[in-house]
Order: sequence, then C-alpha cells, then structure tokens
Amino acid sequence: MLRETGKQMTVCGILVVTAALSLVTWASATAADAPPKPLKSGIVSFDDAPAHQADWGEMRRYFTGETAGTKDVLTAVAIVKPGKAVHRAHRHAEEEYLILVEGSGTWSLDGKEFPAKRGDILYTEPWVYHGLTNTSSEQLIFVVVRFNSKGVAVPPRPDERPDEQ
Repeated sequence: MLRETGKQMTVCGILVVTAALSLVTWASATAADAPPKPLKSGIVSFDDAPAHQADWGEMRRYFTGETAGTKDVLTAVAIVKPGKAVHRAHRHAEEEYLILVEGSGTWSLDGKEFPAKRGDILYTEPWVYHGLTNTSSEQLIFVVVRFNSKGVAVPPRPDERPDEQ
C-alpha cells in the first residue's frame, strides 16, 4: 500500500511540474505575442534623451516604439557638425519628417538637391531617397519624426537598389 501511495505521489508530482511548466511556457508565449504597449503622453528633456555620438555629431532619441495609431516610431534630434551629414541620402519603409531647427545646408530628395534653411520641413514617402547635409560653417540641428501607420500595410521594397546612396 505504501509503495502504491509513493507511485501515486510521484505521478502527481510529475503532473504538477508538467502543469506548472506548461503554464510558464503559455504565459511566456502569451507575453511574447502580446502587442507592445503604446507610448503614454510625456515629456523627455534634452538631457534625459539617450545620446549617440558619431564623427558627424550627435543624435538624441526621445520616443521610440508605437502609439495608438503608429508603429516603428522614432523621434530624435540630430546636431550635425559643419560639412557633415548623419548619413548619405537613404531610403526606408517608414514615412518621415525632418524639421530644420537651426543652421543651413542642402536637402536631398528623390535625386535632387535643394537649399535647406531654418524652418524648412521635409516630408518623404516610404522608399524615397532623402537626406540633409550641413554645408555651412555652423552646427545644424534637425528633428526627425519617422513612423509606419497601424492598419496600413508597409509598402514593399520597390526595387533592389541599395538603401543608401
């Protein structure tokens, strides 16, 4: 009888452990499958925005993630040294606004160049080459707002050209 009870306790123990592992696995999978939580209203100060230093200057990221209506969000401020650019003209699947706050330079949009001055705003559709170069002797500061819209399919890559020119 004792031996039978021991077997029953062993079987029960195995079942409990199996159930617990199944629960943990299910909870992990559910958490992994759960959509990210949208950003909450807030303010990020310049000093609190994580900074990335490079030979061209500095990029500070303020908000990333998603909102109620957008995903793949990036909002940032770039401080670009004279004669430099964050990168060459490039393209990506997200829509993007670049807002020139201080300085001057040259916009690149769809293979054409235009003078860039304080107060200008560039908008680019997905997959259109674009960029901003500081061609002045002073620093250039611009704001980036990049995103994809929820409920709208991300446009497919239109061709095999490289994403940076």
